[in-house]
Parts: sequence; C-alpha cells; structure tokens
Amino acid sequence: MSNLLKWIIAAFCCMVTHAAIADRVKDLTSVGGVRSNQLVGYGLVTGLAGTGDGKDPTFTGQSLKAILESLGVTTNPYDDYDLAQSRGRPIQVDNVAAVMVTATLPPFAKPGQLVDVNVAALGTATSLRGGNLIMTELRGIDGQTYAIAQGSLTVTGITEEQNGTSVQIGIPTSGRVPDGATVERQVDTAFDKSDTLIFNVNSNDFSTTSAITKKINEVFGDGTAFALDGVSLGVRAPAGLSERVSFVGMIENLEVTPGIPSAKVVVNSRTGTVVINQQVKISAAAVSHGAVSVNVATLNEISQPVAPFTAGSQAQTAGVSNSAIEVTESGGQTDIIEETVDLRDIVEAINSSGASTTSLIAILEALKSAGSLRAELVVI
Repeated sequence: MSNLLKWIIAAFCCMVTHAAIADRVKDLTSVGGVRSNQLVGYGLVTGLAGTGDGKDPTFTGQSLKAILESLGVTTNPYDDYDLAQSRGRPIQVDNVAAVMVTATLPPFAKPGQLVDVNVAALGTATSLRGGNLIMTELRGIDGQTYAIAQGSLTVTGITEEQNGTSVQIGIPTSGRVPDGATVERQVDTAFDKSDTLIFNVNSNDFSTTSAITKKINEVFGDGTAFALDGVSLGVRAPAGLSERVSFVGMIENLEVTPGIPSAKVVVNSRTGTVVINQQVKISAAAVSHGAVSVNVATLNEISQPVAPFTAGSQAQTAGVSNSAIEVTESGGQTDIIEETVDLRDIVEAINSSGASTTSLIAILEALKSAGSLRAELVVI
C-alpha cells in the first residue's frame, strides 16, 4: 500500500471520536426555496495577442460584425453593391474569441450587486490571457436577462510555443472576471409566500431530521416543527417578514446532535484514495491476492535486402519494429482478516496485507461481494 494511503487512513483514524458532536442547524440543513440560480450567456473577448479564433470558426466574425453594426460601424460598405470580389470576405479575428459566460446568482441577490463570472473559449482560441469581455447578457432558464457581464479576464493558465515546442501550464482557454456581472433582476422566492417554511436536511437521515424537529419544538413550543420525511421538516413561521428572518436565524443557530451515519467505504478509482468511516465492520475472511505485470519491449531494426544494387532489383531498405510481450505473475499470498468492529483494527488489517492501492480496491469489492464487509461500498 502506498505511504499516501496509509497517512490518509491514519489521519482519519486519529480524528475519529466516539463522543457525539453537536452541529448547528444551518450546517445540517438548507431552507426550501432559498437557492442559487445558474446564468449563461454568449459573448466575445477582445484584446488578445493573436491567440483568438482567427478565421475559424466563422460565427466569431459574424458576432463581431453584429456588434460593430449595432454601434453604427459598417464593416463592409461594398456589400450593398454586391461586388463579388469583396462580398462575403471573412473578418480577421485573431485578437477576438467567442466565449461562453456562466455565473451563479445567489439567493436574494438584488439589482446592483456584483457576482463573479466564468469565461470559457468556444472556438479555436489558444489563450484568453490579457482579454477583455465585452458586455454580455446573462440569462436564466426562463430566457430572462438577470445580469450583465463585462470586464478584464483573470487567466491562471499559460502556454508558450517556440520552434515547434510548446509548454502549457493550467488551462489558458478559461478564466474569471471577479465581480464581473451586475445583477439587473431579482429572482422571486417562496420565503415569504407561505405560513410554513421547509427545512431540507443535507443528507437523507431520519435520525437527524427527528432530532432537529425535537429541538425546535423544545425551544419554540410543541407543534412548531413537524417532520415530513427523512429529508424535510416543516416549521410554522411568523407572518411578518422581519420576524420571519429573525425566527429563521434563531433556528439556524440551534445546536443538534446529528444521527450516526451509515457504514460506508468510499473508493476513488482514479486516485486510489480510500476513506472508511467509523461504523464499518468486517467479519472474518481469508484474502488471497497476487500481482500480474505486463512488459512490452519494442526493438527497431533495419531490413537490408540481400542484393540491393542488383540491376532491375525492386528490393528496398525498410525499418522493422519487433515487439516482445512478457507476462509475469508474482506469487500470491493469503492473509487472514479477523472479525473486527474497530476502525484502527481495520486499518491495521489493511496495512498488514501489503496490497497496492489497485489490489486494495479489488479486495474491498471482493469482501463486499462475500458479505464480509458490512458497509456500503461507493466507487467514484
């Protein structure tokens, strides 16, 4: 097992405590209807140092032409006379790039407030560094314009090319405009539209929902809160908007002991990270694992004809690649995993197996299939 995985599991093990920890309601729930909204728009970034879209794609030139004409600039005066030599001539847009602009409109955002925007290239632009986003409408799913974005881009990625050699760090074709969008329209919410507020628990847990309901009723009186299901609970709130805001603030600061989460093992198959929570239990099992390695070696040789200079000979010198594939299987070992209910014992059993990260994932899946791993196995 890699040292990194051992440190991750060991650190997690040290942080685990059997004592119940109280959390604030605001950290466990969200208020129903109080949500952010996604905005999107299409725009142009100008001022690029020759890293724009160029002639391809053509919609960049079309967009630039439309913007210039809306500002009273005629891009091709000969079009009115239909001269073949000039009509349809593409606009050079080496310093311009077509981009998609996205932003998240926070709940209760008011006209005049500023939000950050993300900008990503659509066409063949190689870098947006040094560019400036032209005024762009940001629309919601209903097609209405909720914000206007404009400003200088902040691009962390960089790319350099010289004599056929290129180096790229990060992603230079996307960037951000901090506080680049001005909110123009407010989104209506259901916060003040009903006598009852809905609180949604962040994860489906009947114990946590029941504990929050009980705590609210203890503080504000029986019947104030009532559970709807494993995620939601209703709370009877004051009618006045000011009183309602104060009431929600008091509820959010109540401390509640959440329910103990279900046993779960989370495995990231791409990075090899394994996280095990305290509720995981393992019954006795025997695990046998080995390793298979494949080695491919390629030898490049020159095939020389026997008589290359014979008159009329069609023989030619050619390069030949010969590949040799070797498959090696190391001797497997069998480990006995004792039944355990303690996280530290599980970590020690995993470490003692000496399995690599890849083998560990396979072992966990096999233990789950055999019924020895009494936990939910999540592979992401």
